[in-house]
Order: sequence, then structure tokens, then C-alpha cells
Amino acid sequence: MESKRIKDIAARIAPELIEIRQHLHQHPELSFKEEQTSAFVKSKLADRGIAFDDGYAGTGIVAKVKGKAGGKQFALRGDMDALPIQEVNDVAYRSTNPGVMHACGHDVHTSCALGAAFILHELRDEWAGEAHIVFQPGEEVLPGGASLMIKEGALSNELQGIVGQHVFPELEAGKVGFRSGMYMASCDELYFTVKGKGGHGALPHKNNDPVYATAQMVVALQQIASRNAPPEVPTVLSIGRIIAEGATNVIPNEVQVAGTFRTLDEEWRSKAHGLIEQVAKSTCAANGVEVEVDIRKGYPFLINQPDLTARAKKAAEDYLGSENVIDLDLRMTAEDFAYYSQHMAGCFYRLGTASANGENRSAVHTPTFNIDESAIAVGTGLMAWIALTELS
Repeated sequence: MESKRIKDIAARIAPELIEIRQHLHQHPELSFKEEQTSAFVKSKLADRGIAFDDGYAGTGIVAKVKGKAGGKQFALRGDMDALPIQEVNDVAYRSTNPGVMHACGHDVHTSCALGAAFILHELRDEWAGEAHIVFQPGEEVLPGGASLMIKEGALSNELQGIVGQHVFPELEAGKVGFRSGMYMASCDELYFTVKGKGGHGALPHKNNDPVYATAQMVVALQQIASRNAPPEVPTVLSIGRIIAEGATNVIPNEVQVAGTFRTLDEEWRSKAHGLIEQVAKSTCAANGVEVEVDIRKGYPFLINQPDLTARAKKAAEDYLGSENVIDLDLRMTAEDFAYYSQHMAGCFYRLGTASANGENRSAVHTPTFNIDESAIAVGTGLMAWIALTELS
């Protein structure tokens, strides 16, 4: 089958997919609350006569597009949840759900996955095997919808691999990026409750100041990355929230602290968890206060299986031209697609969404994120093309 055939179908159905994307963008839903989104996706699959199983992780769906008898099984993934962000874009399809926004492009991912299913279904008499299109809830929060989809048996044991794509506003629409091997970091959530004895700010000698102890603890925690991490293993420890409900003249009794720990090595990850607790407790003890440490283990690192990634990248070069396929750098961001990548052969690549004129370059997870919608036809067609090359 020639790639032009796929491009022509993708171009033909692009207006419908853009409408789908805009509908999803207008009606975003938070993680594991994607009831309307799930119902909408199922209605679009039913309109095409595409079979599906549902109810995984609450709102998850697996569409099953069957070609001719025999052949392999291969999966494509699109996530469906949105973020707790108030959108400020002045567009007709602006979010109608206050405080909730598709600021990470999952509306695009779902639309492209639907479009790929439409293409594969239309051409079902021309290829053999079975394509599973995974519409996944809860990518943005622990424990991650991917882990639950796997646990609940959503992925067939016969699957040869799975591919996912993610919007990338650093790259122009029409381009994509790949990286073989280790790609994204593991991600753990850190929570600390520092407890002391508060009182008048003018009388610190009569208190056990948890604010001062917290400041010392935050500084001390940085040595874990700078002085304990193996130099060849990328490591990030960041504190993003400190809440001390005192006042200018009031030292509070406790301070709430939250942060993240990310790395690319499981042995070091486990060792670092012990160091985090040790450093926090010893620093606080030295300052006369106590600390409760809660380390919530999150997503594992994401590894792109080299053989599958090489084939997917070659398929992208054939489909888009080698000049439109770039090599990606390591990222310390995290993705629950990592669970799929550790369960079977996986490839997670980036879809350019910026406009050539410089627009639509706001980062993901910001209230101004948006895309050049020409990327939808590109993402749709490429997902279908990669699936067909794997199934052939």
C-alpha cells in the first residue's frame, strides 16, 4: 500500500477530525472523570461500525479494527484526560468547563487515534491482522491509567507492540521526532510534613521553628542530586510547594512541603528514596523538629524499544520525508506510556504542533497552549501508516 493513499484519506477526513478535536477541547474532563469524553469516542466508533470493549479503568476503551484473517496484532494509544488549568485562549472552541483545559494536547491525541481507527477500518480489506486502538483515561495522575489498563487486561497478550504520540509545540506542524532507547524519566511524588512548636515571631527562642527547619531541609535535599547521584545518570529533585500558615509575626506549628524526584535508573531510584528520607529526618532532627516523609512511587522510566522505534522512524521518513523527522533529546518529564513500554515493545514519539508563522508555541501545561490544526491530519495519517507497516 502506498503512503499517498493514507495521506489522501487523512486529508479527506481532517475536517471531521478537527471538529472532533474542537468538541473535545470545549468539553475537557479531569483524570478518571472522562465520562462524556468516553461516551463521545464510543459514539464516533459506533458511527463507523468499529467494535470496541469499554469500562477499563472506569472510562477506558479499546477499539478493535480487524483486517483480513491472519496477521499480527498491533496497538495505538490515545489518552483522554485534561488538566486543572483555566484556559485563556480566545478561540471559539475555548473550554466551557471552568478550571479544566486540554493543556497537554490529549484532545489531539484522542482525535488522531480516532482518525487512525477510521483509516484502518476503511482499508480493512487490504491488510491482515488486528489493530487495537487504546483510548486511555488518567494519564496525568497516579497511578496512571496505563497501569490500570494493563492490570485489567485491556492489552491482548498477542500484541506485537504499541505506539503513542504526543504534541510537541517546540516543533512545527508537519514534523515529528523520535528517540531510541531511554527517553523519559521515572517520576515520584515527595510529600513532607515538618512539625515543630509555633509561637510569636518575636520570640523564636521559645519555639521549635518548622519554617527554618524546612528551609534547611530543602537545601539539604539538593545534595542528593548534586553529590550522591551517579554522574552518568540524569537526576532531578525539585520542591514545588511549601505551605506555612503563619503570619509576619506568627511561626506556625507545621509546614507542608511537596516536590518531585525523577531519574533514569531503577537501582539508583530505590537508593535515592532512602536518602531522601534520611536527609529529611536528620536535618529536621538537628533543628529540633520532626518530619513525616511520604514518597509516592510514580511512573517508571520510558524506554523506546530500539527495533520498533527504528521501524517507526523509517515509516515516518517514508511518509513525511526524512527532512521532517528529527532526533529527540532525553527528557526528564514523565509519561504513563512508560508502563506500556515496560510491558511490551513500545515507541513514543513527538508530533510537531507549532505554526510556521511563530504561533502556537506555548508550552504544554500552560493556559495558552494551542496547536496548528494541520498537525491533526499529519498525526492521524502517520499513526495509521505506522500501524500498517507493522501489520504488513
